[in-house]
Amino acid sequence: MTIRRATLDDIPIIRQLAEEIFPVTYRDIISREQSAFMMEWMYGIDSLRRQIADEGHVYQLAYDGDEAIGYVSVQPEGDDVFHLQKIYVLPSRQGMGCGRMLFNAAIDYVKSVHPEPCSVRLNVNRQNNAVGFYKKMGMDIIAQGDFPIGNGFFMNDYIMAIEV
Repeated sequence: MTIRRATLDDIPIIRQLAEEIFPVTYRDIISREQSAFMMEWMYGIDSLRRQIADEGHVYQLAYDGDEAIGYVSVQPEGDDVFHLQKIYVLPSRQGMGCGRMLFNAAIDYVKSVHPEPCSVRLNVNRQNNAVGFYKKMGMDIIAQGDFPIGNGFFMNDYIMAIEV
């Protein structure tokens, strides 16, 4: 597996991966309507372009040979805080170390742009099995909340953090 930084030209790849991963990940957690809303909100072409070009998101793509199999996105959130916005792996590739590689690539990126101690945080749905993965990676739950995202939908999340 290899990981490389994504560019604006990679938006269709990110979108395609999201279309395969996101609905499966959340099918037993959120409604179909909320999933569709969140897909457009987070993975619409204009949204992805804005994230990368204007909002400081750095996406990295994981490949197995020529096949894209996952992605991670990190964004600066404050002076000493970064937000791991997204980390997803194709369901057929989960459990093979790709998530760990993407997580480590995100941490390595943060350390490369911010060598001083800082915090990396993320939001994860409280019912998402990934909570256990993040704990294995050294993250701790520091808060929880129900965050409105529009159209009457909420993200019911833990906020997790790791100091790097």
